[in-house]
Amino acid sequence: MNMTSRQIRQAFLDYFEERGHQIVPSAPMVIKNDPTLMFTNAGMNQFKDIFLGNAPAKYPRAADTQKCLRVSGKHNDLEEVGVDTYHHTMFEMLGNWSFGDYFKTNAIEWAWDLLTRVYGIEKDRLYVTVFEGDKSDGLAKDSDAEEIWKQFIDPSRILMGNKKDNFWEMGDTGPCGPCSEIHVDLRDDAERAKTPGADLVNNDHPQVIEIWNNVFMEFNRKTDGSLEKLPAQHVDTGMGFERLCMALQGVRSNYDTDVFTPMINFISEQSGIPYKKAEQTDIAMRVIADHVRAIAFAIADGQLPSNNKAGYVIRRILRRAVRYAYTFLGFKEAFMYKLMPILAEQFDGVFPELVSQQDFISRVIHEEENSFLRTLGVGIQRFDSFEGDNISGEFAFELYDTFGFPVDLTQLLAREQKKSVDMNGFNAEMEKQKNRSRAAAVIDTEDWITVREGEETEFIGYDLQEADVEILRYRKVKAKNKEQFQIVLNRTPFYAESGGQVGDTGTLTSDNGVIRITDTKKENNLIVHFTDKLPLDPSDSFEAKIDAGRRKLITSNHSATHLMHSALREVLGNHVAQKGSLVNEELTRFDFSHFAKVTDEELKKIEQRVNEKIRENILLDERRNVPIEDAMKLGATALFGEKYGDYVRVITFDPAYSRELCGGTHVKATGEIGLFKFVSESSVAAGVRRVEAITSSNALNHFEAQEKSLQTIAELLKAQKDVVKAVENVISENENLRSVIQTMLREKARSLKKEITAELEEVNGINFASKKIELPSAEEIKNLCFELRQSNSNLMLVLGAEIDGKPHLSVLISDDLVKTHNLDASKVVRELAKHIQGGGGGQAFYANAGGKDISGLDAALSAARNIISN
Repeated sequence: MNMTSRQIRQAFLDYFEERGHQIVPSAPMVIKNDPTLMFTNAGMNQFKDIFLGNAPAKYPRAADTQKCLRVSGKHNDLEEVGVDTYHHTMFEMLGNWSFGDYFKTNAIEWAWDLLTRVYGIEKDRLYVTVFEGDKSDGLAKDSDAEEIWKQFIDPSRILMGNKKDNFWEMGDTGPCGPCSEIHVDLRDDAERAKTPGADLVNNDHPQVIEIWNNVFMEFNRKTDGSLEKLPAQHVDTGMGFERLCMALQGVRSNYDTDVFTPMINFISEQSGIPYKKAEQTDIAMRVIADHVRAIAFAIADGQLPSNNKAGYVIRRILRRAVRYAYTFLGFKEAFMYKLMPILAEQFDGVFPELVSQQDFISRVIHEEENSFLRTLGVGIQRFDSFEGDNISGEFAFELYDTFGFPVDLTQLLAREQKKSVDMNGFNAEMEKQKNRSRAAAVIDTEDWITVREGEETEFIGYDLQEADVEILRYRKVKAKNKEQFQIVLNRTPFYAESGGQVGDTGTLTSDNGVIRITDTKKENNLIVHFTDKLPLDPSDSFEAKIDAGRRKLITSNHSATHLMHSALREVLGNHVAQKGSLVNEELTRFDFSHFAKVTDEELKKIEQRVNEKIRENILLDERRNVPIEDAMKLGATALFGEKYGDYVRVITFDPAYSRELCGGTHVKATGEIGLFKFVSESSVAAGVRRVEAITSSNALNHFEAQEKSLQTIAELLKAQKDVVKAVENVISENENLRSVIQTMLREKARSLKKEITAELEEVNGINFASKKIELPSAEEIKNLCFELRQSNSNLMLVLGAEIDGKPHLSVLISDDLVKTHNLDASKVVRELAKHIQGGGGGQAFYANAGGKDISGLDAALSAARNIISN
């Protein structure tokens, strides 16, 4: 059946909507409130709370297409991407779910009907796998699924699968169950006649691939490895959209579908290299097409490239694409950002965030490309400076870790110079880094201990700062050798970290004592309270009480953030959109899209506007449980990358000024904020600026500190009346003194130049001098060396000096001596530096070194003569 990718996606959603499924939007690809995941890596991620029993299902059946990313952790396909034809970093997962509603019969029947009747896949091309059972877990074969499949498919096409292939688990613990995969054989008839497809299932054949997995969640895996039955049975399915398109569009590669061909055609045109000409350039084009898509969606969901956590993963993907473009397609300048119009058009109406943020995403990618191309240039220079017949593993790893060089690029550069790379050494360094990362990331989590039955925690912190509560369950966690406990309450006034606002701290008090709550976070939608110790009796009744003073400061900063956001848009333009925030008791930090430095004048206008709104003492208009459609009609600002429910909370400070969707805590009237003051403005990434501001008592403390500093300066300058004039006088005096010193130094250098010229002696055809001199800086010594070089040929100078109490050596060698006598200043200075317990380096014609032992300076100068005498 000849269907476009857009038609294929819509047919799936229509099919399940007709069968009573709620069509839900894709969750953001970047995950905010799940400590176990950085990215959505499966369609079921947004439903984890339901499967874990932390939240009830809003509807019994759901279906969607979910943006997924698999480049870190357990599911990491990055190195296969582009090399084969069916792995991707970012991909769409078509899925249908049942939350305690239908089970195996409907799931299997509908999957077969959709694939064979609606999509028209030939039945004799399909194979299915069924869980064969596992003795170690005490699990029998999934006979139910096998019998259901026999109603639709020849029994010879039903294959048994082991625990690895046919028992799906969310992680080391949590919901799990047997699964039944559907595989399609896309080979031509001659190949199929030669080798049965059943022999190639789950054997990494590029034309015999899994396209759909039906997971039947029946169990919960506990920390000790045992399985317990879930209270309800669920269905979780996932079908790879790109693979399905390959099957239905009659091509042999995901990259030959209309999901990727527009981008690959553009890359081919830009590079002047035909696709399908050579394996290496084909791989490069596939890598770029895949990676740009992943990067664009991550940026649209609020994750900018950076040097840590999720941002580092995105930067790594982008740099892998740039490296392939640079090495194999000859792109020495940025070009990938030009793919954004093609991507935006392709997903218009499906994922509108790409269209609405197209310019912003393009600019971020453009700057990241330019930045890495500069880094590549520096890294190649570093590679060229390596001395030795072969590249050590340590050096190859330095290139990888510092300059982002994949080791195959180092190998390519090495081959060009007829060198080899110590891969064993590189792999050893890589393993060390991985072990360090694993040790830092490992979190040992024990099973929940249930104290009382109950699913959800009621958050009452908008209205109350203390309340009588009970513990529902708790567990022990250990990370970085620190042991903590997590507690879930039946109701809580503690705000859990979310939307940029930090979590509350406070106390839990009972007749048996007080324990300190050190933080509050969300794990998916579960509110978890952190403490260093458990109550003596967790079944007690407790009084939960937040730190009210801390909350007040946080609240002031959060409300000020809303006022600032609106002021930024007023002063800078409507293109301003939030790209990240942090609100704590000390400050508000706000990242936003803007392509120029915010000037001092603009900051002043924004600051004045916010303080004007504070003085107006605008009353908070808070509306809870507003249908999201109604909230958007009111004009509320929503943030890209946030997952909003069907009902939202709307925060308004003057309908004509600030109205946002927000779950954070806020002042009752803007006058409570007191005062607003910017303290910094900087760049975060291409097209993203960051401002930091303080409010309330923190702002007052800031001004008091400024006033105190000004008073201290006035006292030091004995200028109580006009401090500015006194500072100007000091600056003027310093400039005059500096001019006098420079004149003296020039005279000193002229004198030294004459002395050294007079002391030059010929040694083996070299005009040589080694001398201890007095000049105050390495720069002055360098200038002297280069002046002497201009007036003397065949020159080698070794000068020693004491700078700031430490020994310093400089070596200059004329360019002609570098060539004719095979001399290298950097090698010479490193040898001489041993006498002063130091080290250094530089270039062949000039180098310098510093050290610790001033007494060794004379010995170093004497040793210089031996180098050229031998």
